[in-house]
Amino acid sequence: MRVPMGLTIDMAKYVMKQRLTGNKRYPLVLMLEPTELCNLTCTGCGKIRQAEEIHGKRMSVEECLAAADECGAPVVSIAGGEPLVHPQFDQIVEGMLARNKLTLLCTNGILIKRALSRLTPDPRFSFVFHLDGPREHHDLMVERKGVFDTVMNGIQEAKKLGFKVTTNTTLYKGVDPKGVGNLLSQLMDLGVDNCIVSPAFTYEEVGSALDNEIFMRRREAVETFRGVVESAGPRVRYYDTPMFFDFLLGKKEMHCTPWGNPTRDPLGWKGPCYLLTDGHYGKFSDMMENTEWEEFGYGDNPRCASCMMHSGYEASGVARLSPSDTFRIIKWMFAN
Repeated sequence: MRVPMGLTIDMAKYVMKQRLTGNKRYPLVLMLEPTELCNLTCTGCGKIRQAEEIHGKRMSVEECLAAADECGAPVVSIAGGEPLVHPQFDQIVEGMLARNKLTLLCTNGILIKRALSRLTPDPRFSFVFHLDGPREHHDLMVERKGVFDTVMNGIQEAKKLGFKVTTNTTLYKGVDPKGVGNLLSQLMDLGVDNCIVSPAFTYEEVGSALDNEIFMRRREAVETFRGVVESAGPRVRYYDTPMFFDFLLGKKEMHCTPWGNPTRDPLGWKGPCYLLTDGHYGKFSDMMENTEWEEFGYGDNPRCASCMMHSGYEASGVARLSPSDTFRIIKWMFAN
């Protein structure tokens, strides 16, 4: 089973409650960024290229927990930056688990020993290791040799200690689909619980100079994802929902749900979405009420033209579940 039955029931109740109350816009995953500081300078990352103002700040434990309470999403993804550089990352994780949140901690793996010594395995907690492809490609994208091996060693240590482990692979132009597929198969041999795969997004902060060099357009992203899935074979356990999976394969069209994964960082609630920053709000409700949501998404905003990121489209599949999709979700949750 990919997620605990209790959590599955909790999420189903949450979505049903939103529908019964007529709430058309509700969050599913809180993207929490306690700090934007990072110990890597990944080529395609827009976070490290933000204004110096945000890099000089970090959220307190109290602010992090208050954000979870204010937002109400059943899932919390602790990202950044590199969250393990935050001195109280363990207290943030423990606070989320105390609130019965499915808690994901995203990491580049460099400081994983610090995390393994301060955290305890929990069925609602998972490490999410950033791993963009085979050794040479990954080290090239993170701009440091040896990081791939550090990640692989960290995954093995985490699994030995009983932690749930997910990997997150961002697909950039030039990546070898067969190489990525073989890597995903190798991760299954290491006992990795699930793999997330998603095309890279053209962050505004990265600049247009790299657009044609590392970022794929939609058709190219679909072809690359198909190649990855074919090479990986049927044994890979994907964390992507069946609906998002079909979207990446080009079998289904979906419109972005930008409010599905709201972001809270040291400057406040970031709008309109995890990837675009048009402003910050002091309250979650202010962001939800004052954002012109109709202005964002594929076909509505040129900045969204190449986006196929899970942060915008996973929620679309969940929010628009058909009876057949619901059946597929049930099969997906109990697979393997």
